[in-house]
Amino acid sequence: MSKLQPARGTRDIYGDEARRMSVVVETFRRVAGSYGFEDLSTPIFEFTEVFKRPLGEASDVVSKEMYTFEDRGGEEVTLRPEFTAGVCRAFISNGMQQNLPCRLMSHGPAFRYERPQKGRYRQFHQINAELLGPDTPEFDVDMIAMAWRLLCELGQGDKVILHLNTLGDAESRVAYRDALVSYLEQHKSKLSEDSVRRLETNPLRILDSKDEGDKVIVADAPLLSDHLNEPSRAFFEAVKAGLEAVGVPYKHDERLVRGLDYYTHTAFEFVTTELGAQGTVLAGGRYDGLIEKLGGPKVAGVGWAGGIERLAMLSNIELEEKQPVFIMPMGDAATLKAYTLAEDMRKAGATVMADRSGNLKKRLTRASKAGARFAVIVGDNELEAGVVMVKNLESGEQSEVAFADIARAVAG
Repeated sequence: MSKLQPARGTRDIYGDEARRMSVVVETFRRVAGSYGFEDLSTPIFEFTEVFKRPLGEASDVVSKEMYTFEDRGGEEVTLRPEFTAGVCRAFISNGMQQNLPCRLMSHGPAFRYERPQKGRYRQFHQINAELLGPDTPEFDVDMIAMAWRLLCELGQGDKVILHLNTLGDAESRVAYRDALVSYLEQHKSKLSEDSVRRLETNPLRILDSKDEGDKVIVADAPLLSDHLNEPSRAFFEAVKAGLEAVGVPYKHDERLVRGLDYYTHTAFEFVTTELGAQGTVLAGGRYDGLIEKLGGPKVAGVGWAGGIERLAMLSNIELEEKQPVFIMPMGDAATLKAYTLAEDMRKAGATVMADRSGNLKKRLTRASKAGARFAVIVGDNELEAGVVMVKNLESGEQSEVAFADIARAVAG
């Protein structure tokens, strides 16, 4: 039998990487909490319709990337490829419209079938924030500022560039779509196969094509900014003014798009050059039509998501050095006493591991390799005297400490 390995595009996460990912999540929850966001945990699978209806049959996510299957009850379900649709479903299911605005933060695994590469996996993990209810530019500014603050606290403030654009309102997008399709039709024979398909179903996505031939054609395509009506221009100017007021630097990227119809107005990405072609570490936008498209009330929304693996890989996270305490009982009676001593030390805040096998020299060697600061030794003589022997593995010093004082001695 061949050696078992994780399925392609998945992996085991442990050790320092797991600790760095935990720091990303903890920092996210702390920063989002300071903006009034509350936890929401949605299932990792939903009825397929939750994702198919808003994303659309023609989107790459639905047509190429979703993990969809029929369960034993004959119902079609899908592992979540992203958080927003599930969050909006939860908003509708739980009647959250009675408490607007809703500030919701989530994190956990998501799944997409795509070619694995550095920083990108078929099972990956995201942090996600959604603000549901308001349809004014001030809330877009808050969301982007919150993302910027998170990136700064993760040491990425000087390593990312905020790309910002407006998609306009529905009226502006219809006018732009007509102009874009008219232009692209003239170059249809030179477009990639994917872009020819998108020309009929989702032409704005062609602007984001990675095909080199498509990029040449797109370079001369009409600009959305030339087709904005006055309300859309005013909305975007308010967002830019707010970002400038709060001190968030940005680059107006007129080719930045979101190809789905429910997206409106603000679109943004924080991009780094440290990951090669796949340089986006956090992205989001306004999606005022999504909840209504799912069958809910007419409620606006703006949100963003970031890859935890990528943020952990890029961020300058200094992990606290682990310095556990090793307790080493010598004999059966000492082993029983070591249980209570270990619990006392843990209650005081120490990380305690018991080592009960081998001679004392081997145990001390293992403790040193594990980075332990103290070894707590208890045998028959110590039991009789009501003390333990504490050895400082850094200095080599040894001292006797009473049972009642051990927790304070090693946790200080």
